[in-house]
Amino acid sequence: MYQKTILQSVSCSGVGVHSGRPVSLTLRPAPENYGIRFQRVDLEHLPLQETIITAHWNNVNKGDFCTKISNTFGHSVSTIEHLMAALAGQQITNLIIEVDGSELPIMDGSAAPFLFLIDCAGVKVQTAPAKYLKILKKVTVETDYGFASLSPSDHFEADVSITFPGRKGMASQEFHSDNLHECFKQELARARTFGFYSDVEKLKQAGLAKGGSLENAVVFEEGNVLNPEGLRFDDECIRHKVLDMVGDLYLTGVTIQGRFQGQNFGHALNNALLQALFSDSRAWVEESYQIPANDSVAYARPHAKQSRPAIA
Repeated sequence: MYQKTILQSVSCSGVGVHSGRPVSLTLRPAPENYGIRFQRVDLEHLPLQETIITAHWNNVNKGDFCTKISNTFGHSVSTIEHLMAALAGQQITNLIIEVDGSELPIMDGSAAPFLFLIDCAGVKVQTAPAKYLKILKKVTVETDYGFASLSPSDHFEADVSITFPGRKGMASQEFHSDNLHECFKQELARARTFGFYSDVEKLKQAGLAKGGSLENAVVFEEGNVLNPEGLRFDDECIRHKVLDMVGDLYLTGVTIQGRFQGQNFGHALNNALLQALFSDSRAWVEESYQIPANDSVAYARPHAKQSRPAIA
């Protein structure tokens, strides 16, 4: 396992689901050990360091129905979870993400358009060894309505469920995968964000979902799907929740070797789980691959090294 970036720059444009504003996005190659960083190119009048926002779990701020990260200068970028999920799915470790606004484009509400962008750019395998986070003991966070946990496993697994209290016609959904990396592209990437027609007006009055439409979200009304094309998966809701979780947990900067379990989990609970995990040094170890000079990518062998991820 080596670090990865993209071969060439690639761009797209769309609308921010909450702001309703047009926004453009460009992915650019980055050197080894750079990590994933966002750059607010609309703040070009400021010094470069003030426009950079590192994709890191400790930079997460409270976001409304999305994941939002900020830097120490108070500048932020939100709705990053779908792009982060696509980067996790392709195990891209080094990337510069230029955006000309405070919110990423929602595209079709899934991670599939971002996977397409990465495919168009091409993936470049770099020479430095990649790292992953191995879970050593179970860590759990709970709320009145749900929980999320990480426990030891040989792969990145998921065993999750969601319920819809008070939502007429909405049955509970469950999802299980023994290896999220292997199933991401086929089973998760196309799952879209979802909402309920009865909430639309409330969200807009709160200044949210200004760019939301049936083109970028699945909308339910008393259990019925309002989108003319219907669902992409019978259990598209839970699949999208897992997609979000994959993106949120990739704010560790490395892939995870552990089992995620959860019920009625979301962005806030996902980040609380990472906060709890890294507060206990006995719960994790960061492992890298030590690659002999005469070795190839296929023969990279694991070597454990414990170190706390740097605070961005």
